[in-house]
Amino acid sequence: MSPRLQSTIFLITIALISGCSSVGPDYNRPNNLLPEKFTVSGKNDSGPDQILAAFIPTAWWEHYQDPILNNLITSALQNNTDIKIAVARVEEADAHLREVGAALFPSIDLRSNALRSRISKVSVIPVFPGLNAVRQIYNVSLGTAFELDFWGKVRRAKEAAQAEALATYYARDTVYLSIAGLVATNYLLLRSLDAQLFVSRNTLRNRDDSLKITKRRLEIGIISALDVHQSEIAYSNLTAQIAEIIRQRSISEHQLAVLTGVLDLRLTEGDIKTLPIPPIPPEGLPSSLLEARPDIREAEEQVIATNANIGVAKAALFPSIMLTSSFGTESITLGNLIKSAANIWTAGLSFNMPIFNAGRLLARLDQVNAQQKQALASYEGSIRTAFREVNDALINVRQGNERENTLQISEQFAKKALEVAENRYKHGYSAYLEVLDSQRTHNDATLAVIQSRQDRLVATVDLFKALGGGWKYE
Repeated sequence: MSPRLQSTIFLITIALISGCSSVGPDYNRPNNLLPEKFTVSGKNDSGPDQILAAFIPTAWWEHYQDPILNNLITSALQNNTDIKIAVARVEEADAHLREVGAALFPSIDLRSNALRSRISKVSVIPVFPGLNAVRQIYNVSLGTAFELDFWGKVRRAKEAAQAEALATYYARDTVYLSIAGLVATNYLLLRSLDAQLFVSRNTLRNRDDSLKITKRRLEIGIISALDVHQSEIAYSNLTAQIAEIIRQRSISEHQLAVLTGVLDLRLTEGDIKTLPIPPIPPEGLPSSLLEARPDIREAEEQVIATNANIGVAKAALFPSIMLTSSFGTESITLGNLIKSAANIWTAGLSFNMPIFNAGRLLARLDQVNAQQKQALASYEGSIRTAFREVNDALINVRQGNERENTLQISEQFAKKALEVAENRYKHGYSAYLEVLDSQRTHNDATLAVIQSRQDRLVATVDLFKALGGGWKYE
C-alpha cells in the first residue's frame, strides 16, 4: 500500500470517528420518591446498654464481640459456594467487558496459505502445449477489518457491558452481605438453644429432686400416688423438651457447617446472654443511606445497561461503514515471496444499510425498550422494599428491647411465685399440682427471656443487612 493511500485512509478514519455520535438515550437517574428520613426512629432509651453511634464499619459482625462468630463469617466469606459462584460471575463479566471494548480497535490478522492445484486442459481457459496443468501459489499477508462506530453502537454496547460488570460486583457484595447475615442469624439461634438447654437441664435436675422428695413422702404416707405420677409426667415432658432442643441445635450447627464450608464443624456450648447488643442508628437516619445497599446499586446498573442497549438497537437501524485493508506478498514460487515485485495490497470501504427486514430490527428495539421499563420498575421496587426492611428492622430493634425488659420482669415474678408454691406445698397448704404449674410457668418465662434476646440480636443483624452493612451519618 502506498504511503499516500495509507495517509488518506487514516485521515478519513479520524474524520469519521471524530464526527461520530451515539444514538439512544443517555442515562438519567430516576427521581427518588422516598421520604427524606426513615419513619421509625432508631432511638431507644429503655435499655442502659443502648449506644448511639454515627458509623458502623463494613465488618459489622465484630460488634457482637464474639471471636467464634468472627471466625465463622471469615470462613464463610472464603469457602461458601454461593460466593464462589458470584466471584466467578464477576470474572466472566470483566472478560465480556474486555471483549466488547476490543471492538473499538481494529483487529489485525496474519494470513498465509500455500495452494497447489491442477487445472483442466479442455476447459474455457486453455493450457498451451508444453505447459504444466498443475499450478501452485504462495501467499502471506496482514489484513484488517474495522467497522467505524459512527452511530455509537459499539460504545453503547461497551456502556451496557460495563454496567453489567458493575452489577455483578454489586451482586457479589449482596451475596457477601447475605451469607454473613445467615451465619450470624444461625449462630445466634445456636447460642439461644445453648442457653435454653442450660436452663432446661437445671430445671430437669430440680424436677428430679422433686420427684425423689415426692416418692419419699409417698413412702411415709404424707401424700398420695397422684403427686408422684404428676411429678413423673413433668419430668418426662421436660426430658422430651431437652431432646428437641438438642435436635434443633444439631441442625443449626449443620447449617453453619454448610455455610462456612467446614463440614466437620463442632461448636462448644455458649450463652447468648454474653453477647452485647450492638449500636443502633441515631435519630433522624436519612433514607439516602439506601443508595449504599449493593442490591440497590445492582438494580440501578441493570437500568443503565438496558438503557444503553436501546442505543445499540437504534444504531442497528442506521448504515454500517466498514474499512478493510491488507498488505502482503504472493508468488508461484516460495523463494520469490521476499521480492518487492511480489508485493500485493488491497484497501476498501464498504457501506451497508438495512432496507427491508420485515420489522426485525424495530421489533428488537421494542424488546430493549420493554426490558428497560422492566429494569426501571425493578429498581424502584428494590428501593421501596429496602425502605420497608429498614423500617421493619428499626421497629423490631426498638420493640424487642421493650419486650425483653418486660419478660425479665415476668421471669422475676415467676421465680417468686415458684418459691411461694414450693413453701405452701412443703407445709401442706396446697397440692403438688400448684408446684408443677409454677415450675412450668417459671421455665416458660425463663425460656421466653432467652428467645427475646435472640430476637433482639437477630433484629440488629437484619438492620445491618437492611442498611447495606452499616451506616454513616453526620
